[in-house]
Amino acid sequence: MGKKIKKESEPPPKDVFDPLTIESKKAATVVLMLNSPEEEILAKACEAIYRFALKGEENKATLLELGAVEPLTKLLNHEDKIVRRNATMIFGILASNNDVKKLLRELDVMNSVIARLAAEEEVVIHEFASLCLANMSAEYTSKVQIFEQGGLEPLIRLLSSPDPDVKKNSIQCIYNLVQDFQCQATLQELNAIPPVLDLLKSEYPIIQLLALKTLDVITNDKECRAMLRHSQGVDHLIKILETKELSDLHIEALSVLANCLEDMDTMVMIQQTGGLKKLLSFAENSTIPDIQKNAARAITKAAYDPENRKLFHEQEVEKCLVTLLGSENDGTKIAASQAISAMCENSGSKEFFNNQGIPQLIQLLKSDNEEVREASAFALANLTTCNPANANAAAEGDGIDALINALSSKRDGAIANAATVLTNMAMQESLRLSIQSHDVMHALLSPLHSANTVVQSKAALTVAATACDVEARTELRNSGGLEPLVELLHSKNDEVRRHASWAIMVCASDEPTAAELCRLGALDILEEINLSVSRKNKFSEAAHNKLLNHHLSLKYSQTGYLSSSNIITDGVYDYGRINPGTKLLPLKDLCLQEPSDQRAILLVNSKSDASPTPSTEDKSSDVGYGRSISSSSSLRRASKEKTNAGFGSPTEEKSEPTSGRNTALSKSATKEKGSRKGRVKKEEEKVKEEEEVAVAPKLTGEGSPDKEWLPPSDPDFCVYVYEVTRSILPITSIKEQVEVLAKYVAEKMGGKIPKEKLHDFSWELHISELKFQLKSNVVPIGLIKKGIFYHRALLFKALADRIGIGCSLVRGEYGRAWNEVKLMNESRKGVIGALPPQETYIVDLMFHPGALIKLRSREADLYRFL
Repeated sequence: MGKKIKKESEPPPKDVFDPLTIESKKAATVVLMLNSPEEEILAKACEAIYRFALKGEENKATLLELGAVEPLTKLLNHEDKIVRRNATMIFGILASNNDVKKLLRELDVMNSVIARLAAEEEVVIHEFASLCLANMSAEYTSKVQIFEQGGLEPLIRLLSSPDPDVKKNSIQCIYNLVQDFQCQATLQELNAIPPVLDLLKSEYPIIQLLALKTLDVITNDKECRAMLRHSQGVDHLIKILETKELSDLHIEALSVLANCLEDMDTMVMIQQTGGLKKLLSFAENSTIPDIQKNAARAITKAAYDPENRKLFHEQEVEKCLVTLLGSENDGTKIAASQAISAMCENSGSKEFFNNQGIPQLIQLLKSDNEEVREASAFALANLTTCNPANANAAAEGDGIDALINALSSKRDGAIANAATVLTNMAMQESLRLSIQSHDVMHALLSPLHSANTVVQSKAALTVAATACDVEARTELRNSGGLEPLVELLHSKNDEVRRHASWAIMVCASDEPTAAELCRLGALDILEEINLSVSRKNKFSEAAHNKLLNHHLSLKYSQTGYLSSSNIITDGVYDYGRINPGTKLLPLKDLCLQEPSDQRAILLVNSKSDASPTPSTEDKSSDVGYGRSISSSSSLRRASKEKTNAGFGSPTEEKSEPTSGRNTALSKSATKEKGSRKGRVKKEEEKVKEEEEVAVAPKLTGEGSPDKEWLPPSDPDFCVYVYEVTRSILPITSIKEQVEVLAKYVAEKMGGKIPKEKLHDFSWELHISELKFQLKSNVVPIGLIKKGIFYHRALLFKALADRIGIGCSLVRGEYGRAWNEVKLMNESRKGVIGALPPQETYIVDLMFHPGALIKLRSREADLYRFL
């Protein structure tokens, strides 16, 4: 055999690079390798970068600085599976860095990452691609990109992945995405509820927790709640609550259940399966504050539906809520108070809380926690609304002090709610008096000054409810409460203006408060409001009218009407018609003006301009019907004319006084009477005129500057008051009183004037002479001896008010005015079971004095009368 010869090995080809093993300790070198065309190098470089990035945030920042992100994005779609996988793993880690997130959004790699969620990809790629999306979806811009590029559908599919990490990353990303409403709607279309519910069975708490949080968000939508119900999701939630080992999930499960309870069908299903009772028992017996709080919130949400409230009441939810009020946790107390507020819409629940609940809520009003005070005050506000029994219970539980203290709370809600409770309580007189005794008016000052419109509104309403007697209004006035109340009329908020007007209407019930309100400008502001179609309201109109009742001169000038309840007192004057918004000058300013060609201003005044001298017998004063009369000499002068009207003499003395304080008014009247009877000589007239000129400054307020100004006196009117009080007041028939008074007024104003002679009745000249003599446009009504419609109507009203005859004063056109009285229909007297109806009559003071014209059609009757 020949010897074997060993073959020599062939040398490597000359054009092939020999393999080279490289060991690098620099990240920058590895980053440069990412641009290599060799798949093996790319895979190893990605693996090295992945391990480097896992070590911490600083390494991620280093990779960003070295420019690793951009070449890595190109590797996401690499043909080699290993390269693609390793690149995806890197982005799953890097995407937790905020700067990397920003760069990834700029590079628009979302589509490439979403593509890695495809079913044919490996589980590891699914894991890190979903992790990358979960990290990116924490920001709004990335959410939009993921949604717009169709990332929601593959994420929902991955909820069924066998890998728990894939499930966790996918549900976390979905939870972030559904914060946006548009994503919620798409979730319904993709039927995502069943796979999310399946995650509740997971053995990993974090997956269960994220699933519950996602359900909590999406079940705010009614359709999602229906889907959850059809998928038996409520049963899953109840089972979680019944499992003690899942106590870390109870809070979130309760939150989802709270949303479900808002749906009536779900509520009925829970109640029928006994779940509702389990829920209440669970909430009542739990020792975990957050669980109790969420249970109370669940009840609150559901209780806004009437049918749900009924079901809750049947399950005695009130007992559970009262128990929760006793919790040591403030959050639970707040949630329980809010649940009670919601349940108050049910009358049965209101009755239950009368003995149990209200005392505890009052104790919570004294809490140091402002939110607790606000929530308890809100519950009390709802409990006492339209429920006197609960209002009494709150008062008996020492609630008034706590409520008034709450008016100084730092939270606007607590102040508004406390004011509401006080308003509800003040509807009962006994409670109102108790509230007033606690200095409530002073406590309301701060709320009235609040910048919060709700607080302003509620505070004004409380003023309206509590200022119902003189003492309370005086306290409000003295404490400076009227000024902020008037300021609220300027509010742009409709409710604030309405309630402020209401309060002013109540406060204007007594003269001093009404005067102060007018001084503060309430009358002008209300008039301005009522001129606006959009700002006026029924209360502003009522408040304006109420204030006008204390300023009859302005009321008659603006409205042309005084009702029978508007009693003309001393100082009231008829300026004539003025347009809305026009200012009416005070009487003093009008008296000090020089006479002009404008119509005379008619003044009603029975007060003397100076005190009589008691030492002089003929200056002694008589008093009739509680009012002082100028002097006995004035009465004696008037007594000479009394026989014409058939009146008794006010005094038996017939002699004229040797001296007396005869003013221009009485002297002028005497002059006119004397001229008619021809008993006054020309020399006496001349002397009287000189005396009138001398006295005129006194009548118009021109005197010593140190002396207090007094309006012009009217002795003749004083005599009128005395005479009608003495002669007409004793008459028992109201109709006869009206007729006699009408004849008396006509006689004092020039007597009966036939219609055809009206144009010959020279009353204008007479009035002009009086204005010239007085050097003023203001003419006391008693001085006028020739008067037509509007003079006589004013005098009739003024005298009728003094003796208690109810009549109105109405201004017409062209100098017309008349009085209307209501009289019983005598023909109905004696009819069993029927009150004689009242009928309205116009009193004739001109053509047939004393005649009464039944008012059927105002236009027709007035035309016939005037």
